[in-house]
Amino acid sequence: MSDIALHYLWWIVALVLIAGEVILPGYFMLWIGIAAAAMGIVVFAWPDMPVLVQAIVFTAFAFASCFAYWTLVRPRIDRTPSGNERLNRRGEQMIGQRYVLCEPIVQGRGKARVGDGMWLVTGPDLPLGTTVEVLGVDGTTLRVKAVDVA
Repeated sequence: MSDIALHYLWWIVALVLIAGEVILPGYFMLWIGIAAAAMGIVVFAWPDMPVLVQAIVFTAFAFASCFAYWTLVRPRIDRTPSGNERLNRRGEQMIGQRYVLCEPIVQGRGKARVGDGMWLVTGPDLPLGTTVEVLGVDGTTLRVKAVDVA
């Protein structure tokens, strides 16, 4: 290792680990790569550090960076912004909304106008033009109840 400064080796290890993260995503190698880059900085500042001490410090950096990921970064990634729980679930977005029947509900089945389309609805028998409120969704069928319009 006398030809090349040892801090360059740590930075190469960091780049390889981070490149591995790009190929096999999962965040783990990224944080170990960050620890290797930090170790490169430490070795640059103290070039006479023994290899065994470098290994111990690198292990400590790796544990610290992974711990920081699991406690600080991951909870923010996992948190779903409010209002997006039903994104791409159009039926669930209709729960609580009111629509007008464009076909009466007969024997528990009918249709309601939703925007520029019609959706199948289930509920108690109701006449054409009744305003209904969506209670739930079963696949592409809306469960509805009559609404008293005053």
